[in-house]
Amino acid sequence: MRRGFTLVEIMIVVAIIALLAAIAIPNLLRARISAQESAAAAAMHTLSAAEQSWRANNPTYGTLADLGGATPPYIDSTLAGGSKQGYNFTLTIPAGQEANQFFATAVHSSGQAHSFYIDEDGVLCRSNAIGAAAPAAHSDGCPAGYSELQ
Repeated sequence: MRRGFTLVEIMIVVAIIALLAAIAIPNLLRARISAQESAAAAAMHTLSAAEQSWRANNPTYGTLADLGGATPPYIDSTLAGGSKQGYNFTLTIPAGQEANQFFATAVHSSGQAHSFYIDEDGVLCRSNAIGAAAPAAHSDGCPAGYSELQ
């Protein structure tokens, strides 16, 4: 007599594994996006603090390259490159406002997470919708479509 598994037994095991994967994978993806959002929010606070430190020692606000290229650097080289933890970061100094305004944005590279905005006031704003575009201009307070994070 041969020993082994029948086709029905193997199909039951495969069905159980598929059911467990169907439950676990979405939760894992949500946890990953949440971790990326937390890292982006922390990076935005880092950018704001770095800009304030830069401005205390210089007559204008600095660019990502300025902040990352200083000795010692105000931010790490990855963030200075404009991309970190699945997010693309931009730092903008409005024309004619070099001495008193800046704003930074973080947009998820795949559009599957919230976007972030921070300016010289240090108030972090998060987009109300997933995959929202970055604001193109400086805003007093949170831009339209964004809400302040507590």
